[in-house]
Amino acid sequence: MQPMNTTHHDTATGPVLRITGDLDYEHAPALREYVDQLVLAPGQSLVVDLSGLDFCDSSGITALLAARRRTQASGGDLVLAAVPANTLRILGIVGLDRVFTIRP
Repeated sequence: MQPMNTTHHDTATGPVLRITGDLDYEHAPALREYVDQLVLAPGQSLVVDLSGLDFCDSSGITALLAARRRTQASGGDLVLAAVPANTLRILGIVGLDRVFTIRP
């Protein structure tokens, strides 16, 4: 198991959040707390860079859905970037590839 590490930097279009390690039952609450503390202006996007993600379980996907709801409530959008193939496959199986905005 890899501990989750989260870093972010702000851009003109909104914050970019990079997640590395495992986004699982143990680490999903930390992601929710982290996203709740981000400042997102209306019209901005929260980009979640998953290029360093090693593993994501259903708790991690639920945390990503919660992040999407929060950004939409702020008048913004959530974009998943560099989604690993195994996570992208799971999102496709459950139909969330049509819910999330996904970019390379």
